[in-house]
Amino acid sequence: MRSILAVDDSASMRKMVSFTLTGAGFHVVEAVDGQDALEKAQTHAIDLVLTDQNMPRLDGLGLTRKLREQPKFQSTPILILTTESSDQMKQAGRAAGATGWLVKPFDPGRLIEVIHKVIR
Repeated sequence: MRSILAVDDSASMRKMVSFTLTGAGFHVVEAVDGQDALEKAQTHAIDLVLTDQNMPRLDGLGLTRKLREQPKFQSTPILILTTESSDQMKQAGRAAGATGWLVKPFDPGRLIEVIHKVIR
């Protein structure tokens, strides 16, 4: 079973994402912010990271940069799921190493489709 690290400071958003991913057959590890995600990424086998952008302690771009610095996460797909939709933010995401950018509110079917496209 593929494992996805779902990172969002909103408990309701984490639950919605987790429900969608679990229903599609994925194992979900939840994290409350980027710092929590970094710690959990060290102790769990992660096949994909799905992260919010705007969070306390460490935002999505910061998390992406820190994961990309580690050899075991250099090819792990990282999707940013956020309310941010400006081209400038999307470019910053690409520069940080994000695989893709999805805008909230998300369509569950589309989210699963994108994950299947990028997961190895």
